[in-house]
Amino acid sequence: MNFLMSIFFSPRPRAVIDMPATVNRWLCRKRYTAITLFGHIYTREQKAADKMNGKWNALKNHEMIHLRQAQNTCNSWLLFYILYGWYSLMALRYFRKTANAAYYLNPFEIEAYAHMFDQHYLDSHDRHGVDGWRAFAKMSLAARLRYIRRNNIG
Repeated sequence: MNFLMSIFFSPRPRAVIDMPATVNRWLCRKRYTAITLFGHIYTREQKAADKMNGKWNALKNHEMIHLRQAQNTCNSWLLFYILYGWYSLMALRYFRKTANAAYYLNPFEIEAYAHMFDQHYLDSHDRHGVDGWRAFAKMSLAARLRYIRRNNIG
């Protein structure tokens, strides 16, 4: 019930400053450590949530990059998730060439993975979002595949 309330009453992405991490095993499946949904981070384990709510953490940075991406997609969670789904569907044809292609070839994920270890990436961008994903979206799927293999993403 709490999750449904967060969907309908979630603030616009620009109104979110920090996203607390909470445990929800139903939303965060086995393959994923964390997931960002409507301004909240959900994890599988309490240990991971505590780590994200403490000092700086690369995984928290990854999820905060998704927040900034949502801010850059017309400040709309709905548009962000529609685009995320669209890019994932377009990458499905590469599922034989790389495991989890729909996830790793998604421009939003490529940008988040490329900068998750950069502590100052979000500081160098204003609160209106990051738009590195747009450059990845313009790349062909083959070029994205080469990029993620060259940079050990996924």
